[in-house]
Amino acid sequence: MADAVEIKVLSGGAMQGLMTEVVPLFERANGHKVAVEFGLTSTLRKAIENGAKFDLALLPRPDIDALARGGRIAAGTATDITRSAIGVAVRRGAPKPDIATVGAFKRTLQQAQSITYSDGPSGLYIAGLLERLGLAAEVKPKTKLTTGPVAELVAKGEAEIGIQQIVAILPVNGAELVGPLPSELQNIIIYAAGLPAGAADGRGARAFMTFLATPEVARIIRAKGMEPG
Repeated sequence: MADAVEIKVLSGGAMQGLMTEVVPLFERANGHKVAVEFGLTSTLRKAIENGAKFDLALLPRPDIDALARGGRIAAGTATDITRSAIGVAVRRGAPKPDIATVGAFKRTLQQAQSITYSDGPSGLYIAGLLERLGLAAEVKPKTKLTTGPVAELVAKGEAEIGIQQIVAILPVNGAELVGPLPSELQNIIIYAAGLPAGAADGRGARAFMTFLATPEVARIIRAKGMEPG
């Protein structure tokens, strides 16, 4: 296509599995090219605040909103894409612990030999949740933080219990989803897309945002353990 453009996307790492499937579909349908840079939300947000060049940001909604207030995301362009729940993972083949209730979840964490969660958006929530449950000090000696997929440590046997967004658990070979956190403890992370403030030509990025809202992508989102935004 003569008017094809390359779209640079800055995306939170939890969206990698989704983007891996969606980007080729979009490129074939629209002719545009998409280059995605994945990273920790905190790292990407800081980069955007410091003037990083991009055509579309895909980050948790609170971060997109904060960047909009700071003049880095164009006002009125933030669009919810997915809703992602937090779940628990164990190594494939290991017994699945009881996490059906708040009490059962607490006992599972107390009895586990080791626990891991991320230092990304879900990890920040888990750290606060452990404080609220009165478990932070008790589980701290057996807790491992990671910047990568939590389920990878679980799959390697380096941690017995992993807690992260379900979308980040499902793609990891060797790990298995136990289930979502009990509803009383659940935290839904909304990922939203936003255009950069002052962008001269956002046609490619707008086309990609529109594509992310199609029924075809909605089916992929659900298959990844999320709900459309």
